[in-house]
Amino acid sequence: MVAVVPAGRADASVTTLRGMSLEEKVGQLFVTYVNGQAADVAHPKNQTDFGVGTPAEMVRKYHPGGVIYFNNSSRDNIDTPKQIAQLSNGLQKASKIPLLISTDQEMGLVTRIGPPATQLPGNMALGAGRSTQDAEEAAHITAMELRAMGINQDFAPDADVNSNPTNPIIGVRSYSSDPTLAADMVKAQVQGYEGRRWFAMDSVTATAKHFPGHGDTSEDSHTSLPVSNRSLDQWRQIDAPPFKAAIESKIDSIMTAHIQVPQIEPSGEPATLSPKIITGLLREELKYDGVIVTDSLEMAGVRKLHPNDAEIPILALKAGVDQLLMPPNLGVAVESVLTAVRTGVISEQRINESVLRILKMKLLRGVMLTAEVDENKVDQIVGSNTQAAQRIADRTITAVRNDAQAIPLQATAPLVVGTSDAPVTALATRLKATKSVTATSPTPAQVQQTLAAAAKADKIVVLTNGLGTRPAQLDLLNQLVATGKPVIAVATGVPYDVAHSNAKTWLASYSTTNVSMEALAKILLGETKPQGKLPVDVPGPASYPFGHGLSW
Repeated sequence: MVAVVPAGRADASVTTLRGMSLEEKVGQLFVTYVNGQAADVAHPKNQTDFGVGTPAEMVRKYHPGGVIYFNNSSRDNIDTPKQIAQLSNGLQKASKIPLLISTDQEMGLVTRIGPPATQLPGNMALGAGRSTQDAEEAAHITAMELRAMGINQDFAPDADVNSNPTNPIIGVRSYSSDPTLAADMVKAQVQGYEGRRWFAMDSVTATAKHFPGHGDTSEDSHTSLPVSNRSLDQWRQIDAPPFKAAIESKIDSIMTAHIQVPQIEPSGEPATLSPKIITGLLREELKYDGVIVTDSLEMAGVRKLHPNDAEIPILALKAGVDQLLMPPNLGVAVESVLTAVRTGVISEQRINESVLRILKMKLLRGVMLTAEVDENKVDQIVGSNTQAAQRIADRTITAVRNDAQAIPLQATAPLVVGTSDAPVTALATRLKATKSVTATSPTPAQVQQTLAAAAKADKIVVLTNGLGTRPAQLDLLNQLVATGKPVIAVATGVPYDVAHSNAKTWLASYSTTNVSMEALAKILLGETKPQGKLPVDVPGPASYPFGHGLSW
């Protein structure tokens, strides 16, 4: 199922398609990164990557269907909201057919655009809050602010069911280990991102990921080729429901996963390149006729079996994919598809099918009608939703254990310990506490420094993150517990940390965003009561079931 475009609009897509050259059609299939913060300013990496100086010249040379923004130093696309809007407008001016401009703004752990854009606590926190209304509002806030900056596609929501506690790449990006809760949240967020009417200029194209489901893996597809051992029946029961919910909500696009699912695809091909999975399951079984986009083609998961940059785009298109995201060499990838069409390996009709889906999606989202944004209004919109974000975050904190009755804090000399300066500072400031910031795996010197600070404190708040794979961090927590002073441990990532320590008081925030730290502070100070419920089972000697959560 896909949203039905009114007949006149659909005809416009067909008319556009008929006027396109083969090179323009093939360009529409690709979504690429760009280098730099301004469309018409040269960046040295553009010469290396594309043979041109500026992002706008890249658009004119390859006429891609879309671009994607990153906040890392390598791509350097993101500074201020107004700068992003100016970059977006400059790229749109350079493109004959309006661009899909995208980013990964899942919120929480994966957030490309930080403050002043409104920050939200992320998916697992929303799952803990259990409110589909909050989930929809959070997505709408994100969509509205992205669209003001000229970004019209968000590679979110993450529709994976995090059924494997050791999953190193999904974790808090997932709403839950429960398929029903995950499906409910996906449905709500699709409605929030895309709105409830066509052509809404405060909406973005949503992208449910990573099909057929990355939640049961134990490796990261950025650096390896993970395996999911789901049977077909297990997939239907566990992984499929959130994607079904997205499709029922008429989602614009779905992203593939670079994972092996040997009980479904015995050949060993990653899902992205598997006709059985992309065409068989997604197109035929789930009846999805919207846009299918690959995960990044730079990732090891898709390249392990196919290191040839010219081969992967062809295999993906044959599998049933429409959009090809971030090929490592855009020129090679484009030329490989052109050659495949000219030699009959892929028919032009097959290319037309994908291009028409992409054009219809752009129409549906209003991109073909109004691609550019008002640069003078962006600062009025971006960052204007912090109060709503705080209300949402306040309902997500989960109290897992309070055996020592250490909350409310009621401390005269509290200490906040953690592995990241921003959340530690935010919380310590709110609690009027001293702080000790360590590395993710604390060094011996940092341990001694923290223990010295603890000797002067009357209560200690410890922000944890990944204790199961970071023994030095766990050892420091246990040493702080051994001091005999009241310790309040807070899992700021996955709540599985709770199972690794005998600290008598445990909370879960699922996030280190400012709104989550403020929500945590309110509970520690007795200003509010915890409302969150565990969205996953926490296994271990002291296990806690899905749905557990204390209040007082």
